[in-house]
Amino acid sequence: MEKVKEKMSITDQELVARFAKALAHPTRIEILVFLASQDSCFFGDIHDVLPMAKSTVSQHLKELRDAGLIKGEIEAPKVRYCIHRENWDTARRLFSNLFDIFDGDGLVC
Repeated sequence: MEKVKEKMSITDQELVARFAKALAHPTRIEILVFLASQDSCFFGDIHDVLPMAKSTVSQHLKELRDAGLIKGEIEAPKVRYCIHRENWDTARRLFSNLFDIFDGDGLVC
């Protein structure tokens, strides 16, 4: 039986689960890829750029904002969307830690 290298705290487990839930839909991934490809925050309506209904985009943006992976602020008449850099770095670190806990060496299953 493989030894677990280190335990994740309950807080980190909850954060990983929150981020994973937000990442668990292809449309949300598409939105994140689009935002990450921008040189700066995106000002405008994402549904004008991505081929989706406005209500669909709004629902997915809400999930990403609630998880803390993006920021969205109204700057009338447009909305500014950005990757939430600090939380994105936290998600990257936590997912890396999660996958590093078990390296698969010696796995017999």
